Amino acid sequence: MATKRKIEVFTAGCSLCDETVAMIRRVACSSCEVEVLNMNQAAAAAKAKQYGVRRVPAVVINGKIADCCTDSGPNEQVLRAAGLGQP
Repeated sequence: MATKRKIEVFTAGCSLCDETVAMIRRVACSSCEVEVLNMNQAAAAAKAKQYGVRRVPAVVINGKIADCCTDSGPNEQVLRAAGLGQP
């Protein structure tokens, strides 16, 4: 059995966050486990801090913040290169 790829999306309920969640859900494959975390909740904010999330929306794949989410916003091509949507 293949291991699931864990995709964590950190959001704050804004329209850009909603667009990112929709893109992640569209691109994710059956091997991707998608979790949306609301930064307005203390547990999500604490987890984001551990990953080094500094802005939202942000995407973490298998415990590593995606390169596109450290300097700019989520980018589908960069996320795909990081493993999103791949079994």
